[in-house]
Amino acid sequence: MITQKMKYALKALLVLADEAAKGQPEPLTIEEIAKRSDTPKRFLEHILLEVRNAGVIASIRGRSGGYILIKKPTEISISELLRTIDGPIAPLPCLSRRAYQRCEDCADEATCRIRKVFAEVFWSYLVMIESLTLQDMLRSGIVADQVLGNAANA
Repeated sequence: MITQKMKYALKALLVLADEAAKGQPEPLTIEEIAKRSDTPKRFLEHILLEVRNAGVIASIRGRSGGYILIKKPTEISISELLRTIDGPIAPLPCLSRRAYQRCEDCADEATCRIRKVFAEVFWSYLVMIESLTLQDMLRSGIVADQVLGNAANA
């Protein structure tokens, strides 16, 4: 599951992407982003700082300052954002690409059945999540609507 912090980051980025798509985009204050994204301002300040440090947005100082998107939505990787905000995305530390750690209770990774099963599941997840961008989130969610519609009826 993604954290609430990640959800807030995504909501803020969607607001900034919507603004960037306008003919005359303007920097948005934290207050305006919080209002448009329905997120608490007190959490948003720290989150936007992390996203800014990741090179996705920029902050502009001054009276007409605020935050702007500096990457195109097609260039903003959701998996990179997940790692930035939430940390490693692997289900087991021994499967993480960037934060690998051998499991303390594992005698042999090569024969570990738990690792093998989760490696297969994680690979499928990675294939999908690595291709996902902010642009995908801005598009109409026909598949998501079908999944969510079917989930409500299940």
